[in-house]
Amino acid sequence: MEQMMKAVVLDKPTKGDDVLLSDIAVPKVKPGWVLVKIRAFGMNHSEAILREFEIKNDYINKPIIPGIECVGEIADPSDSVWKKGQKVAALMGGMGRSFNGSYAEYALLPAHHVFPVESALTWEEMAAVPETYFTAWGSLFQCLRLSADDVLLVRGATCALGYVAIQLAKAVGCRVIGTTHKEEKLQLLVNAGCDECVLDNVSIKGKVSGVTKALELIGIKTVKDTMMSVEQGGIVCNTGVLGKVYEWNSFDPIKDIPNGVCLTGFYSNFPTAKIMQDIFSFMDEHTLSPLIGATFDFENIRQACIALDCGKVNGKIVVKL
Repeated sequence: MEQMMKAVVLDKPTKGDDVLLSDIAVPKVKPGWVLVKIRAFGMNHSEAILREFEIKNDYINKPIIPGIECVGEIADPSDSVWKKGQKVAALMGGMGRSFNGSYAEYALLPAHHVFPVESALTWEEMAAVPETYFTAWGSLFQCLRLSADDVLLVRGATCALGYVAIQLAKAVGCRVIGTTHKEEKLQLLVNAGCDECVLDNVSIKGKVSGVTKALELIGIKTVKDTMMSVEQGGIVCNTGVLGKVYEWNSFDPIKDIPNGVCLTGFYSNFPTAKIMQDIFSFMDEHTLSPLIGATFDFENIRQACIALDCGKVNGKIVVKL
């Protein structure tokens, strides 16, 4: 008899209010893929983008179960080296777009895109790590080459990724400047550990000084201004798209990138087992607790999606099963 599971299945643009759970068959294993029993997953801005409009694109394999990350246990290792019951994390690589993702009780995932987890964290805590910490880690250390003597600007800092970037940068020993466009959120940046908090009213040029590295989370909408706000020799990493501008029209790199400033970007589609373990080890070494803004039971996934769409949760949204 076919085993059934609960999952969110989408085939068209769907608001959080309209998200519901469906009963579908548990995926059957195949060579090169493993079946993971999902224990918890984090939610991400890119999943709201998928539901809002991206799902209309042909490259989304519809119907699709969204969700670009999860933590759980190997339920069926198929022909892989994994063992049943082993703790794992999975993220990106087409998850929730090219193939079904984590908004489900089970996920069939490519064996090479599943990573071992050695951690004493709870399932909910572990679920806050994979995508957000990997993106912050890659942005800060691979792209910005962050070190203790840097002054880091986090533009659009009052989001899950912003809070994690602040946490990691402070653990390294950096001075951190955070921005928000809402005055009532300035105290949240103080609480997160920012040394300086700036109200962002479209332009911050002249409002900050001494910035050597900048993490741009608003995106193309403000990246030119951010480049004008760093010191010569500084690096700007464009990672987020909170500003909902996705393409840079009429971009002239000679005129738009200030002399002596470097612009880079982080694309989080290629995690490795080493990087994921480095992140968990770094957190253990610095006794860092994963940052969670709200936790929902899977049966309340609709409420979790509404919270994601509203953007009112200060930190990572985690769903537990």
